[in-house]
Amino acid sequence: MTNIEYLTSYVNHLVETIKQAGVQDIVMCPGSRSTPLAYAFAKHEGFQFYRQIDERSAGYFALGIAKAKKNPVVLLCTSGTAAANFFPAIVEAYYARVPLLVITADRPHELREVGAPQAIDQLHLYGKHVKWSVDFPLPEQNEESLAFVERHIQRAVSTSRVFPMGPVHINVPFREPLLLDMEQTTSNVNMQVSEIGKLVPSAEFLEWYKDILQNEERGLFIVGDSLQTTDGFWEFAKQVRWPVLVDPLSNLRASIPDECMDLCIDQYDAILKNDAFKKVAVPNVVVRFGAQPVSKPLMLFLKSCKPSVFIVVDESPIFRDSLHIATHHVQVEAGALWIKTLEKASSKYADSWSQANEIATNHVNSYIQNETDEGALAGMLFETLQDNSYLFASSSMPIRDLDTFFNKTSKDIQLYANRGTNGIDGVVSTAIGAQAALNRPGYLLIGDLAFLHDLNGLIVTRFHRTDMTIIVMNNDGGGIFSYLPQSTETNYFEHLFGTPTGLEFSHIAAMYNAQYSAVHSKEDFKAALTGEKLKDIRIIEVFTNRQVNTETHRKLWDEISKELDSVWKVQL
Repeated sequence: MTNIEYLTSYVNHLVETIKQAGVQDIVMCPGSRSTPLAYAFAKHEGFQFYRQIDERSAGYFALGIAKAKKNPVVLLCTSGTAAANFFPAIVEAYYARVPLLVITADRPHELREVGAPQAIDQLHLYGKHVKWSVDFPLPEQNEESLAFVERHIQRAVSTSRVFPMGPVHINVPFREPLLLDMEQTTSNVNMQVSEIGKLVPSAEFLEWYKDILQNEERGLFIVGDSLQTTDGFWEFAKQVRWPVLVDPLSNLRASIPDECMDLCIDQYDAILKNDAFKKVAVPNVVVRFGAQPVSKPLMLFLKSCKPSVFIVVDESPIFRDSLHIATHHVQVEAGALWIKTLEKASSKYADSWSQANEIATNHVNSYIQNETDEGALAGMLFETLQDNSYLFASSSMPIRDLDTFFNKTSKDIQLYANRGTNGIDGVVSTAIGAQAALNRPGYLLIGDLAFLHDLNGLIVTRFHRTDMTIIVMNNDGGGIFSYLPQSTETNYFEHLFGTPTGLEFSHIAAMYNAQYSAVHSKEDFKAALTGEKLKDIRIIEVFTNRQVNTETHRKLWDEISKELDSVWKVQL
């Protein structure tokens, strides 16, 4: 057997095993050393194949696909620093619990540590930020090598899928020549199935848990990001009748049944800024599904009241309890605790939350109608979103405006963000990747600095059709810093944190043949949002003022707090 024949057999076997394991999406960056795998993936039927020139952006693009599908995505590159450029997306995937199958081509062992070009130490390159890492053997005429490949691919895919889901790293060395026999058929894969079981709660815990649900009135449900499914939740919540504090990334603020609208508390961030309401809102029991929500006022409220029973439901044994107040960590899939109970009537406690939420919602709706800052414009965007659409929010101000101004709705709108590490890098790529997976009209809400961080993310739109509207809130700098203590140091703040660039993005739109609108008023914004989308990519650049944005947001919170005082200070 020639070198080309056993190299072809090796990569065909590797690729076929990945296919058998249920992986469907491949994101590839061009490079010489990865040639055998690139050709093998390209010629195999059954894969969705994506290309991206920039490895850093490719990593986030794959992250977006995997985040939306909740299934591993192959991320492939050549040797050297190409592999290092995957690192930021891998870190986000690790902390956000997103499954990635990272495959890096490498030099053969004899070219390592001897000054060969494009050779770095790729063994355990990503350290503790992958769940597992393996260095594959060189392709050779050896049946045991193929058996090794089969079983380790299955292990890698299973490891990425098992909770907590996350990235794994496979390093594959190749000797030259790197060409394949494109006519060679693929041999059968012996290792067919790697099954992952489900964790279920014990009968003793279920009995105790059910008793709490049926007999406790001062209970709260909190639902955060990273749920595997939301099917059945509202039917469960309707029976228990506890208030449900819903983070926008839980995807439970949309598609809400009419009979559960009063249970959905979407303005908790605003109402928990009020001291009078917080006194009547203290719960005895909290059950949290998924990650800790975005809201800082919610975190401070929970830390101050320390409920006697605080149950964190998580598929993983890893504790996500940065407040150190959980009393019970329950390692099961969230849906396993959406159990049938005796349907209860609404309580005075639940009614208080609903009343406060309605007060805040009225103020928010009035704000959207009357103000012109970023929050009001974001609210306009959210109101405009159609059924069966999707929105990705950048970190910093966009995710906070999503939390404040995205009102609960019966429309089917999916919401996403990168909150594993809360960074602003790779946002464009992740949003486009998620849109490719969801196959529904996509919207990205992003600030000017985050957009600058990932302009290369737009390259992928030259290779694959994309239905995306990008709203850039251009306040010429970092808007989130104006809300933080460092903003009080006026001598250096603007230079070190405001970081104005004076840039606008019409030339970027022209470069990528994107539809472009410059917006300076609410009327312009409405026209841009509701006007006909003529191209695959539409960029709406909204010019705003950071100082006005900060002042009007604080004014909104003050007005909500004053009305809450008028209700609950009297009662106290």
